Amino acid sequence: MTATTENSKKESQEMATKENANRNGPTKETPIESPQKSLKLQKVSNGQLEKRVYKIVLTGGPCGGKTTGQSRLCTFFENLGWKVFRVPETATVLLSGGVKFSDLTEKEAYKFQENLIRTMIQIENTYFELGKSSTRNCLIICDRGVMDASAYISKDKWEKMMASNNWNPIEMRDNRYNQILHLVSAANGAEEFYTTEEHACRSEGVELARELDYKSAAAWVGHPYFDVIDNSTNFETKMNRMIESVCQKLGIDIGDRLQATSRKLKYLVATLPPDSEFPPFQDFNVEHHYLQSSGPKVQARLRKRGQNNHWSYIHTIRRPNVHGQSRIEVKTQLTQRDYINLLAQRDDAHFTIYKKRRCFLVNNQYFQLDIYKEPSHPRCKGLILLETYSSLSGEALLNCLPKFLNIVKEVTGDPDYSMFNLSLKEDWSITKKFCHSLHEDVSGYKSKQPSGVSNKQLVLNGHAKG
Repeated sequence: MTATTENSKKESQEMATKENANRNGPTKETPIESPQKSLKLQKVSNGQLEKRVYKIVLTGGPCGGKTTGQSRLCTFFENLGWKVFRVPETATVLLSGGVKFSDLTEKEAYKFQENLIRTMIQIENTYFELGKSSTRNCLIICDRGVMDASAYISKDKWEKMMASNNWNPIEMRDNRYNQILHLVSAANGAEEFYTTEEHACRSEGVELARELDYKSAAAWVGHPYFDVIDNSTNFETKMNRMIESVCQKLGIDIGDRLQATSRKLKYLVATLPPDSEFPPFQDFNVEHHYLQSSGPKVQARLRKRGQNNHWSYIHTIRRPNVHGQSRIEVKTQLTQRDYINLLAQRDDAHFTIYKKRRCFLVNNQYFQLDIYKEPSHPRCKGLILLETYSSLSGEALLNCLPKFLNIVKEVTGDPDYSMFNLSLKEDWSITKKFCHSLHEDVSGYKSKQPSGVSNKQLVLNGHAKG
């Protein structure tokens, strides 16, 4: 066992001690939430914390680290006291039985993909049921997911297959899994490490591997929690970034154990360019409702997000600085019934926020473009904000931003562009609810940006913005 593995095991065991201590009684920081079928927040009931079931997909092109990633996640979360299930890759199971995709006729290939998806759904459902019945917190790791099949079939055939089986993207992509982790193939950014020698079902060359990597990423564009883990760091750090990403979404305090690097970035965009200038994208209608919260430094909100009258529902609790982490956000997927029940707790001090959210990939970077819609407060009229997560800074960060967008400036951390403040009904000059920061030691907005890019001016495409 390597020193790095020993350190990782020691660190996760220390975290397990903390988490086990918390199980002995209620904690002040734990919100009481409505029940949900697949993911449950930790909450207090008769002095015991209820379990959590979290379903993730590891996807990506060949030689991206999915097998190692499964093992690392398994070890890390088992050391925290979680039960971990690893769902095998359905395609590998079927192809290892003697099927050669290149030998199939067009009709056979279509039917094979359709049966592959049906098999995958059944295999996953078996593990999902085990997760529900587990008495411990449970992490379910899927080696690829349903939407990955769309990377190996034409768009027309995919849509035909979805329609004939009464499948839709909101249920199959957004509601089925809690988080998607795309591990970028070594063929894209770490070519010297790309190999097919240790995988019996892998024969792709570098160029084909790059193409498959892009297609598998594009298949998941639109999922609300889609993280791209690229090859900008060494492999060990790549694995740590993957674990860190899952811990962040779960609201698990990891301190600096995994050398947290990725952070949320936000930019003000001047205008919306024509659709033809965008790479392939997915558009969603989004509604946000702020709820009455348990304290002045706690924010609670509901989100309804969907396409073609199919919806997903999320409840978010956002808390201030805890144990050195700058922000804790805990998200719970809700049923429609739970969503409707929680709407009764709406905070009348806030408008409902309406947006069109456009999701797309550029340079292996996942972006969300929020276009604010009416009815809204006048301060939101024409507002367009771009968001992404990145560990890059300086010129490297600027180079990965979409060149077809007229970006005015970075507004990360600027309270004037906080959705909480934008939704306030009262004028900012008189309201007492304006939130300057969720950091307990900060009374106002600091102009220094975490990415090293000034909030005053952003130089993009050779032009100074702002």
